[in-house]
Amino acid sequence: MASDNARDVERVWDLMKKIGFAMLVTRDGDKLRARPMAAYVERDENAVYFLTDARRHKDEEIARDPSVNLSFADTGGQKYVSLTGTAVVSNDRAKIEQLFSTPAKAWWDSAEDPNIRVLKVTPDDAEFWDSPGSVISYVKMATAAVTGTRPDLGDNRKVAM
Repeated sequence: MASDNARDVERVWDLMKKIGFAMLVTRDGDKLRARPMAAYVERDENAVYFLTDARRHKDEEIARDPSVNLSFADTGGQKYVSLTGTAVVSNDRAKIEQLFSTPAKAWWDSAEDPNIRVLKVTPDDAEFWDSPGSVISYVKMATAAVTGTRPDLGDNRKVAM
């Protein structure tokens, strides 16, 4: 069973890295807020990093409640990951320099911008859906509708990270 969990954990990391963008969900008082962000997936560090701007509200929301959700979606391939974890925001300039790449250049001129912060999410658990793709899934759903059975749309598992 442990090897199955290890495979599932690896699949979560692989899917997140392949998808590359996540909706970061934080708590804003009693409400949840989600926004798309470029993810820097670092399996060896057991972390998902984001570059964020100190002038935005994420920092304040995370300071009040560090529990977050990351939702990754590849709708064309019908592959999804929902990850819960704990976030921390820092001004680690070396990490910012390391992560600064093309997506970041859309928001800041350089890694030296004093408003850039690094947001690190350490995973607690995840759930993934890994289907064979849209066309095959639609065929399986149509077949299931005609035959009165449930379609096998791939793997769906909860994973302790």
